[in-house]
Amino acid sequence: MNANVPFGHHFLLPLVPGFLERHPDVTLDIVLTDEVIDILEHRTDVAVRAGPLKSSSLMARKLGQTRMVIVGAPAYLARQGMPATPDDLQHHNLLGFNYVRAQQGWPMRRDGVDTVVAVTGNAQASDGEALRCLTLAGLGLARLAAFQVREDIAAGRLLPVLEDFNPGDSEEVHAVFVGQGGYLPLRVRAFLDFLVEKVAI
Repeated sequence: MNANVPFGHHFLLPLVPGFLERHPDVTLDIVLTDEVIDILEHRTDVAVRAGPLKSSSLMARKLGQTRMVIVGAPAYLARQGMPATPDDLQHHNLLGFNYVRAQQGWPMRRDGVDTVVAVTGNAQASDGEALRCLTLAGLGLARLAAFQVREDIAAGRLLPVLEDFNPGDSEEVHAVFVGQGGYLPLRVRAFLDFLVEKVAI
């Protein structure tokens, strides 16, 4: 089982005890990484991926979708100021990923016109949870999945930024797997059904 780190922390790991209680004969081997792996090469039954799916021979089941949101810690925003327009981001520390993503930069919509803001900052990270931790620590602003920061926003640990300019784009989350000739091992079918049943993004 492979999943990106935010999905793993916020959804997958909390579900493991319930799945194994329902299916005591199954053993899970869990790898969390935001890097897109070759599931055939890594002999992985199921991988959870966010964002657009590349054309491939893999099968996929949609688990949900999440909007994206720019967030910052109150201490950081008190120090640097709350940006009022996308132009203000040039004066902020923008935290990004250290790998190539389908969407480069942060999309914005102003007066119906879509633009992309380049991400420039003094730190990059390999996964969304690392970026979330750096943002909570007050290092800068990050653009993260809403499910990932929902509790932080509710608790006041993070504040949404520039929501009036948020284009409302979202990332779909899929479970991908090898479905040769429509055949799925029972363990894979059971795990996929459990994810679809329990995950509410």
